[in-house]
Order: sequence, then C-alpha cells, then structure tokens
Amino acid sequence: MPELFTVLTADDALARLLAHLAPLGRVERVALLDALDRVLAAELRSPGPLPAFPRSTMDGFAVRAADTVGASEGLPGYLQICGEVPMGRAPTLTVGRGEAARVHTGGMLPAGADAVVMVEHTQAVDEATIEVVRPVAVGENVLPVGEDVRADEPLFPAGQRLRPQDVGALAGTGFVEAPVAARPRVAILASGDEVVPPGAAPGPGQVRDINSYSLAARLLRAGAAPVLAGIAPDDAEALRAMADAALAGADALIISAGSSVSARDNTARVIADLGAPGVLVHGVSISPGKPTILAVAGGKPVFGLPGNPVSTMVACELFVIPAVARMLGERAAPAAETSARLSHNVASIPGREDFVPVRLQRRDGALWATPVFGKSNLIFTLARADGMLRVPLDRSGLYAGDEVTVRIF
Repeated sequence: MPELFTVLTADDALARLLAHLAPLGRVERVALLDALDRVLAAELRSPGPLPAFPRSTMDGFAVRAADTVGASEGLPGYLQICGEVPMGRAPTLTVGRGEAARVHTGGMLPAGADAVVMVEHTQAVDEATIEVVRPVAVGENVLPVGEDVRADEPLFPAGQRLRPQDVGALAGTGFVEAPVAARPRVAILASGDEVVPPGAAPGPGQVRDINSYSLAARLLRAGAAPVLAGIAPDDAEALRAMADAALAGADALIISAGSSVSARDNTARVIADLGAPGVLVHGVSISPGKPTILAVAGGKPVFGLPGNPVSTMVACELFVIPAVARMLGERAAPAAETSARLSHNVASIPGREDFVPVRLQRRDGALWATPVFGKSNLIFTLARADGMLRVPLDRSGLYAGDEVTVRIF
C-alpha cells in the first residue's frame, strides 16, 4: 500500500459510493406502532375522508347561519332549542328555521344546520330558548367532510420515514399496519490484536471494543440491523476469512480499525479482494477520518473505518448513514441543525474539512457552541458533546463569536 494516497472531498467520495448503490427492495408489513422510524416501501393513500362527517369545532349550538344574520348584543336573535347532539352517535334530530341544537366539540353536525354558534356568544332565556348575540357564516366553527384529507388522497410517499405524528395520521385514517423497507443487515467487524470485548479485562496494551457498539447503536437509529461479527486479529488471512463470512450474511460490511496507512494495513487489500468493483475511495480530505476506505463488493457497500472512535463516528455519519438511507430507499431529509455562537477559536488547515464536537449552552439569551477539544481516540470527546460543527474546506479556522451551524447528534 503506498504511503501517500489521493484523497477526495467528502461530497465527492460519497457521490462515488452512492453511484454504485440502489434500494434493496425488500418489503415487510409491520404493526402500526412498530412502523415508527421505519421507511415506507410504498405510497399510502387515504381509504376515506377525514373527518368522515361534518363536526363541530366548538361547544355551542348548531344553527342555520341565515337565522343569525344581524344578531348583536343590542339586538339579539332568538332561537328555540330543538335538542342535543349526542357524542359518538349520529343525531336523529333536524334543525329547522329558527331552531338550534346543543352540540359539543367534535360532535356531528345535525341535518339542517350549516354553522355552529360558540356558547360564549349565546345567553339562555329559559330552558327552551337562547339569545344569539353574534352572527355566524355558513361553515363557521365546522369541520367539513374531508377537511383534513380527502378519500384516495396521497398521505405519505414511498421513502418517508414515519414520525410520531405520521403514525397518528395513519391511525386516524384506519391503517393498522404499514409496508416498510426491511432493515439492511450491516455486519461490523472489529480488528486488531489489542482489541478485546467490553466484558473482558484488558491486559497490558489492550483496549475494549468501543467502535462496534457505537457503530451498532448509530445503525439502529438509522434503521439498519447491525450484526456484530467479532474481532479479527492482525493477520491478513484471518481478517479475509472473517470479512468474507460476515459479508456473505449481510447487505453491507464495516471493518473498524486497520485502515491507516502503515506496514500493518491489511484492510484495503482484504476489501479489494472481496469482490468487484472493489475499493472506490481510500482517503478523504476530512479530519478526523482521513484514512476512510469506501468500496463496493458485488453490489454491497464495504467500509474501512479508522480505529479511533471519533474518526469512526465522523466517517460513519458522512458515509455509512447515507448508504443505509440509499439501501432503504429513504427520501433525503434535512439533518437536525441549529445555529449558535462559537465560544472559542477553532484552527484548521485549508484543503480539508474539520469536524469538531461541541457542547451547546444557552447563556444571556444566546446559544453558544463550546468546542470539546480532544484527540480522536478519546470516545468521551463525543460523549460529552451535543453535536458537531463543520469547518469548510477553504477555511483556515473559525473565530470566537462566529455564527456556526451545529449538526445535532
């Protein structure tokens, strides 16, 4: 492996990878609550109108709007109460000329009525008569049939990730299950003689496996199904055998650690041997995460991520998560971001993009982003942060007081 490699910008590297990927196309039907945060595999259309009947938006009286014309505090209109609309049932009464029916919020508008007078705009004369002190127009304080959605109206397109409000909307239109994209299986293979499982007591020179678990957690949140494929030793043949087996049972593969340029770098060679077209990118102009490898083997994306935890998570966010979205067929959605003032200077080097963890704090009515400085092999650099800011490619740094955009974790 050459000591110097040609690096691409993050955007160019991602575009090169995504050009080789397509949605997996596997569909499963799940119960409505299980569809939360899943990606729809097909367009959903409303089986009927919502609301399905005209309903009152206020407590008050269902009336004929024409009977309230000219009503005022000084010259009220008088209407006879012809009954009360029951909740949860269709009314059997009809509102005639000069009549009003007591109705509650959400109640069905009775026949003959075309508006609702708010109870605050009426006064009781006796048990059978009310005064109306303000007029109403036709349709006032009434939700007509189909006001929310019409029958057969598109509700959500294929590729939509379902949010809590979307689940509620589907329940309101009668859905009890939804067709969603099956979760891509992403194998995670750690490597390195120094890496041991979290439950093991590290010996001299050993560290617990952080990356497999932080990657798996992020993949779960992205809608994938992570598969922990173990820890490979620093041996090319052993790594190759474990990578082959992991990729055979998955839709994608991440090899964590071993991607830096050194005499012990087996990762790029192993990935190149997994299948065509092989390695697409080895080196990205970002910090941390420069030695990232992006590849495709037999239509499956393969990632060689740096071993340092911060580098791994930056590369995961930039490349693995968009690849998962492509495999799910997910529509592009804006990242959760916020604007803040930078509390300290942040140095950088023109020609690369720097990603800096920050902690967000509100002081004196303003939101401030405080850099969490630390080496990329320190996981608590991220654990103590609320998000990450991006130093643009052409900047030599950012200055205290600058307004910055922070991508929220």
